[in-house]
Amino acid sequence: MNTTNHISRRSFLAGTAKLGAAAMAVSTAESLFSAETNTALPGKPWQIGCYTRVFDQFDYPVALDAMAEAGFKYVGLLTTNTKQWVMIKTTTPPEEVQAMKDAANKRGLKVLSVYGDFSVAESLEAGIGGLKRLIDDAVICSCPNLMLGGTSDEKLYQLYYKTIAECCDYAAAKGVSLSIKPHGGQNATGPQCRKAIEMVGKKNFGLWYDPGNIFYYSDGKLDPVTDAATVDGLVVGMSVKDFLPPKEVLVNIGEGKVDFPAVFARLKQGGFTHGPLIVECLARGPLESVKAAATKARGFLEKLTGQKA
Repeated sequence: MNTTNHISRRSFLAGTAKLGAAAMAVSTAESLFSAETNTALPGKPWQIGCYTRVFDQFDYPVALDAMAEAGFKYVGLLTTNTKQWVMIKTTTPPEEVQAMKDAANKRGLKVLSVYGDFSVAESLEAGIGGLKRLIDDAVICSCPNLMLGGTSDEKLYQLYYKTIAECCDYAAAKGVSLSIKPHGGQNATGPQCRKAIEMVGKKNFGLWYDPGNIFYYSDGKLDPVTDAATVDGLVVGMSVKDFLPPKEVLVNIGEGKVDFPAVFARLKQGGFTHGPLIVECLARGPLESVKAAATKARGFLEKLTGQKA
């Protein structure tokens, strides 16, 4: 790691620690989206948002403008049209992360999810260092959840989740919960995700469900309605994503194979009764076309939940 950037990161985080601590009062996945948390939004247990991936053909300020114009109040930072693609990496300077948060807030958008990933290929210590930097980035964003992709490398599986276990208390102390999503490899299904989450065994490590990915990584063979029955008590948020065969997730919500009412009902039955619902993918197209699809997706989720975004 570049020494100059490390010093800059340390100085930046020291200067914002008090602000971050005040902004992030919650400390576990269990309390993040509790009834108490939602008392400030009577009748609004769901946070309906949009990931930057929906608009990652465009510069992220353009994406944020489009999300706000589509009626969203919450944003997830995932990908954008830069060389690095993923917006926040372990090497991203904290000033750039702060600029992302400021750009979102300027448009009336609260950051509700940050996607990031880290490597344990070098060592456990390197993995811990990288994950802690991502947790710090979530704090900079005043974001309550860091979503991770898991690992597809069987040789690194144990080390990957040991790293998460080692960092959960650090994250909890900073008011951040951690999550994995169904993302292929060793965490492609609900049961595989349950195994990983139970192996870590920390209250602030849960599941960010993704029904489109359940279809995608099973080549359309595993219906997320069926899979959703295996994740009771684990889900803290959802990437709203549809699917069309043979293998496509860049699909407008409600136009694919995912039976969202049935998936949503089953997740609610299993304890996911409040939390973030963030649109991750829509069909590609011109900006106005994607924005119209995003507006329609927001309306779809409003109808599904019975509440306004």
